[in-house]
Amino acid sequence: MEAREPRLRDQFRAVIRVNRYSIRTEKSYWYWIRYFIRFHRMTHPREMGAPEVNAFLTWLAVERNVAAATQAQALNALVFLYKQVLGLSLGDIGEVIRPKKPRRLPVVLSHQEAMGIIGRLKSPYHLLASLMYGAGLRVTEACRLRVKDLDFNQRLIIVRDGKGSKDRTTLLPETLSAELQNWVKEIETAWKQRESLYRSAVSLPFALARKYPSAGTSLSWQWLFSSYRLCTDDLGNAVRHHIHPSAVQRAVRFAVNESGIGKPAGCHTFRHTFATELLRRGSDIRTVQDLLGHTDLRTTQIYTHVLGQGFAGVRSPLG
Repeated sequence: MEAREPRLRDQFRAVIRVNRYSIRTEKSYWYWIRYFIRFHRMTHPREMGAPEVNAFLTWLAVERNVAAATQAQALNALVFLYKQVLGLSLGDIGEVIRPKKPRRLPVVLSHQEAMGIIGRLKSPYHLLASLMYGAGLRVTEACRLRVKDLDFNQRLIIVRDGKGSKDRTTLLPETLSAELQNWVKEIETAWKQRESLYRSAVSLPFALARKYPSAGTSLSWQWLFSSYRLCTDDLGNAVRHHIHPSAVQRAVRFAVNESGIGKPAGCHTFRHTFATELLRRGSDIRTVQDLLGHTDLRTTQIYTHVLGQGFAGVRSPLG
C-alpha cells in the first residue's frame, strides 16, 4: 500500500520548526497560506505559481487595502511555502501593485505621562509596563521573560528570541532592580513550597523539553509573569505558559483612558517613548539601535524626527 503524503499543514509545521522560526511567525505564515489557498478556491499550491501569487498580493492591496508591511508578510509566507516546504521556485512574480506607505511618526509620551499611566496599573501590569518603558521591550518580550533572563549584577535583561528570532541585551533599570529582585524571591519561595502554580512544568522552546526534561520544573526557567491556566505543548503535556500579551494590552488601554492624556497610546508606545527619551537625554543613536534590536538604523532614525532633531539651529520666520 502506497504511503500517503503528509498534509500540507503538517509539512509546513515540520519545516518551519526545524528552521526554528518563532511561534508567532508560524501562526502568521500559516494564516496567509490558508488565505491564499481559500482565495484561489481551495486549489493546492502545487497546482499554482507566480501568476496566482501576483493576483493574491494585488488583491490584498487593491481590494483589502492592507498596509505595505502586511502585504510583505503575506509574500514572505508564500515564498517560504514554495521554497522551503514544497521545494519549488516561484521565479518572477511580475509587477505587484504595492500599497502606498505614508510616513507616520509614532505616538510618544512625555516621561510624566508614561509614569502617570504606569501608576494606574495594578500588579503585575505596572511591572510589565515599567519594563516596556524602562528597557524598551515589546509587550511579547516582556511577557516572555524568565527568571534566568535577569542579570542583576550587570544590570542587564537578556531578550530571548525577539523579533526576527534574535537575542539581544538591554538595560535593567536601576529603579526597578529592588522590585524585580523581590518579585523573583516571591517566585522562588512559591516554587520551593510547590504551590499550585508551580506544580506543573513551564512551556519550553522547541526541542528543549526532550533534551532537558527537568528544565521545565527548574527555577531558572520559570516565567516572571505566569498564566494561571495550563495549555498543551507539542508533546501533549499540560504545561504553564506566560501571561498573554492581550491581557497586558487591555490593562494598558484602560489605564490610558483613565489617565485622560488624549493620545492613542498602547503598549508599544512605551517602547517609542523609551527610544525618544534616550535620544533626548543625549544617548548615541547606534546605542539606541542596539537596545531596541533594530537591524536597520533607518528604523531607529524615525525617533530623531519625533524630537525634531533634523531642524536643530533652524529658526521660524516668526522667531
